[in-house]
Amino acid sequence: MNPMEGCPGSQVLDFKDKDKKDVGEAAGKIESQLRQWPIQMHLISPTAPYYQGADVLLTADCVAYALGDFHHEYLKDKSIAIACPKLDEGQDIYQEKIKAWFDDAKINTLTVLIMQVPCCMGLLSLAQQAAQSAERKVPTKSVVVGVQGEILQEEWI
Repeated sequence: MNPMEGCPGSQVLDFKDKDKKDVGEAAGKIESQLRQWPIQMHLISPTAPYYQGADVLLTADCVAYALGDFHHEYLKDKSIAIACPKLDEGQDIYQEKIKAWFDDAKINTLTVLIMQVPCCMGLLSLAQQAAQSAERKVPTKSVVVGVQGEILQEEWI
């Protein structure tokens, strides 16, 4: 099988020759904005204290590696959970946990960050299904990130 065929999320792409225009160097150590542990969706408790009334970030595993300023631009002041909609099993549990964020933790907002690859849409779909089954309505934002770290789409849904 040709490595360029199959799932678009598995395509071989090489960015080493990408023109890095205006890439700033950080002065000194950059502080992590991570406020909690654990972060993997299977391991989190949706009613943990750090989710109560919080702005929550639900992100596909690959997003933080693609976005150069992930911590400052998206993670700062948010509670987080990460998941892979392609490789993780038991995603029905994810939907229940997201619903619990809405109804039990009474989160303030939910931002769902996904990659542009088709399989990542599954994470957004889980969030939308949880929102439909939840009693509480929570403002939810969808952000689609390109494989080279550019924001392709950002909208409240």
